Amino acid sequence: MSQMLEPDLSVVDLRSYFVRKRNALLVRGRFSPLYLDYYLHLMQHGIQNKESLDQMLKDALAGLALHLCSRPQDESCAWTIHVKEPQRANLFVTGSTRPGRVTGRVFTEDVRQEGEALFIAQTTRPEHPTRQSMIEFQGSDMLKAVETFYTTSEQRLTRFFRLEEEEFVQISAEPDCDEEWLAALTLEQVLALETDEHLTLLETRGYVFECGCSVERLMPIILRLPKDDLDHIFADGVAIITCPRCGAVFRTAKESFEQWRSANS
Repeated sequence: MSQMLEPDLSVVDLRSYFVRKRNALLVRGRFSPLYLDYYLHLMQHGIQNKESLDQMLKDALAGLALHLCSRPQDESCAWTIHVKEPQRANLFVTGSTRPGRVTGRVFTEDVRQEGEALFIAQTTRPEHPTRQSMIEFQGSDMLKAVETFYTTSEQRLTRFFRLEEEEFVQISAEPDCDEEWLAALTLEQVLALETDEHLTLLETRGYVFECGCSVERLMPIILRLPKDDLDHIFADGVAIITCPRCGAVFRTAKESFEQWRSANS
């Protein structure tokens, strides 16, 4: 991924705190600016998601960004979430901290029509082996799905809370955490944490909604197609390419593709 971000994107500042005496890590942020860019992206590319799936994707984006903010800065993550309700669909979200960005999309076509709801996570980090995990979860609440991922795969108690004005809070157990306190935590207690608990600010990280895709970066996808498929997609002289990460739609003329192939062969 490029380390440069678009200058006109809205940055969401996520702040992480250490909850002293409870030994927990708290991350919080308001996602309305990021969601605005997400909807501008949908409008730009003519993408329409059902309202229920749209909300689930937004929650997954928030959960991923909060997760990234709690992890080492050089980690990148990708989550594929297969849901059964309100309909069979796949949600895909991915992101990193360097640069701080997240993106994602909804798949409703060519989705398997049986089996349990699945949460598939892949984590990459330079000079570390890729980590993969797959767990089952219940329901359609994406924040609960991420909590299940933490409990089952990360083996760490984690709670997510939805506040007003599209603000979210993640609280995760650290070594020697007061897990009884964390497990029983209510929304009302979360709202009063700044007065009832001793919070120490650790750092602030910024995230935007951005994929970083372009028609040039998607050319290798076309290049891997068999000749018959190439002839088909260029039948009208222009191929339509959809980014597998964010759903962005690009058009490229066959002449441009041939020039790119010659320059990169």
